[in-house]
Amino acid sequence: METLFLEGTTDTPYVNLDADSGTFIISGSSMPEDVKEFYEPIMNWFDEYFQSPNKSSLFQFGMVYFNTASSKMLLDILYKLKDAMDEGHDVKIIWKYYEDDEEMMEAGEDFSEIIEMPIEIECIQNSSSNT
Repeated sequence: METLFLEGTTDTPYVNLDADSGTFIISGSSMPEDVKEFYEPIMNWFDEYFQSPNKSSLFQFGMVYFNTASSKMLLDILYKLKDAMDEGHDVKIIWKYYEDDEEMMEAGEDFSEIIEMPIEIECIQNSSSNT
């Protein structure tokens, strides 16, 4: 299965879905003009991946902002992960947020409660210099 890689922009997140390594990353801002169009290839990729997933999978979310429409798409992805876990696959989810971004921390906690699945919430230290 081919890796799905999308370079992040100011409106769309960085996406790196690598079935070979079993590591999947979605990070940055998500407020695409057409959310469905942006996330459709990602959802299709996950549908294919979950037909024969790796023995273990690591998902890392590092969102700095997402709009309401993107929230629904992220939740859909998380439900796919929950389904895989319910089928006995080893799935680990890490939700990363910057230490001064309480909203993103709470978003990860809220998603964990909604899908009734553990999500590891990880604080990223803000850089103290711009060099």
